[in-house]
Amino acid sequence: MKINAILLLTSLTVPTYGFSPGLFNKRSHQTLSPLHASNLPEIPFVTKTVKSDRSKDLMIGEDAGTFDINQERWGALGEDGWFTFSAAVGTIMTAVAILWVYPPTGYADDFLYFLEGIAGGNPHIVTLIFGIIFPIVHSGLASLRPFGEQIVGARLWRVIFAFPSLCLAYSWIAYFIAHAHDGFQLYDVSEIAFSHSIAWIINFLSFFFLYPSVFNLKEVAAVEKPTIHLWETGIIRITRHPQFVGQGMWSAAHLAMVGTSFTALTMALLVGHHYFACWNGDRRLYEQHGEAFLKVKERTSIVPFQAVWEGRQVLPKDYYKELLRGPYLVIALGTLGAYFAHPYMQGGAALVKNTGLVEGGILNGIFS
Repeated sequence: MKINAILLLTSLTVPTYGFSPGLFNKRSHQTLSPLHASNLPEIPFVTKTVKSDRSKDLMIGEDAGTFDINQERWGALGEDGWFTFSAAVGTIMTAVAILWVYPPTGYADDFLYFLEGIAGGNPHIVTLIFGIIFPIVHSGLASLRPFGEQIVGARLWRVIFAFPSLCLAYSWIAYFIAHAHDGFQLYDVSEIAFSHSIAWIINFLSFFFLYPSVFNLKEVAAVEKPTIHLWETGIIRITRHPQFVGQGMWSAAHLAMVGTSFTALTMALLVGHHYFACWNGDRRLYEQHGEAFLKVKERTSIVPFQAVWEGRQVLPKDYYKELLRGPYLVIALGTLGAYFAHPYMQGGAALVKNTGLVEGGILNGIFS
């Protein structure tokens, strides 16, 4: 389920150190131990970004998805390198697994049992509750970010924001996979030969509509100080809120293939959340960047290509250079991997459903 790519990688906070950019959006770096790769081959578009012509840009927003592999560093534990990133991501994912996912120690099963009790076992009502709770928690904590960061700092607030979002995303995804074919069968296009191919292509393309901040993996994982970026290039030229567009494409493709009332409701909830995020995202960008954001907003649009056909956005002649960049190669490979992993996702969701409730968890003994 394409709830939000930012949920894929996050981490516990680490000691404060000087700011440097993440994996794909480079601005400066500290002197850390190299990736044993200072002489790695320079492959245009793949290991080092080829810049586009930005002569007609405002130059007040950042260039999205830039990358130079020879500027990356492993670093030591506690520094803002990839060793700390790996340790941090491993830590947070282990915490999610123990405290939420694994039934004997976690509370995902208890939470779902509680929701099913409220819903009387009706999967439509359960997914509706998920569709209400998740936006409140995810967008709510994102909106509280300016206040939270003043109290606990940017890195710790990222953890406070991400942990419940990851937990809820896992539960909703697993529940959706297990119940996707529940409810009324509105239609069935499975016998149409080309339907799967069209849906597959739309789904594949949807993952290229990620917001560029997702490419800053170290910021996503709180290894570097999270920042509200103002982007001016790449997919932003096409649509200012690419994840809303991508979620719409993903949802349409999956609904077309499944065609049930349960899936229709779940997809509507997901798209509705992302539609709200368009307004909320603009609000947060304005609070952070003020007039600079308004100038970028004037040259961009939510509807794909609207600013282009209205003449407010002029794509550079070498615009392709803004899309042929390292992160999009990673996205392509990851999307293909996710497609081939579908049987394992379905098996995992079935295991969760069949396991049922294992009452309590690891914290019961502590607080009892």
